[in-house]
Amino acid sequence: MRAGGVGNFENDDALDWVSELERAKNSSFLVETLRIVTERGDEYLEIPEACRALAAAEVVAALKHAANPVLPLEVKQWVRKHPVASASLSELAVKAVQRVATASELNELWDESERASEWYDVIDDLEMRLKG
Repeated sequence: MRAGGVGNFENDDALDWVSELERAKNSSFLVETLRIVTERGDEYLEIPEACRALAAAEVVAALKHAANPVLPLEVKQWVRKHPVASASLSELAVKAVQRVATASELNELWDESERASEWYDVIDDLEMRLKG
């Protein structure tokens, strides 16, 4: 994570992913991103994959009309052009968020930070928006 804040789009990995999202024609790109995290089993989940999964989960929340108020413009534009998220996509996003929050290099990094509680608040908010 080269640059970062507690927000799910406040890091270079997520912003690089947004550039790829702009070229995606449908939600299969979201599914691919989320499955990289959820199908890892016990394999170590590194920061780039974790950040990308959180960004994808934010897009799913936006597709459910529960968008983070701080979405990048590119994400807002993509969401306007695509259908609402299916229940299975929402469930996949929740699983990915939970995996990142409990077993990843990213959560380890934030656990060592003075801003850990802020990051977990952001994660909890995302999870609630996905389940709502």
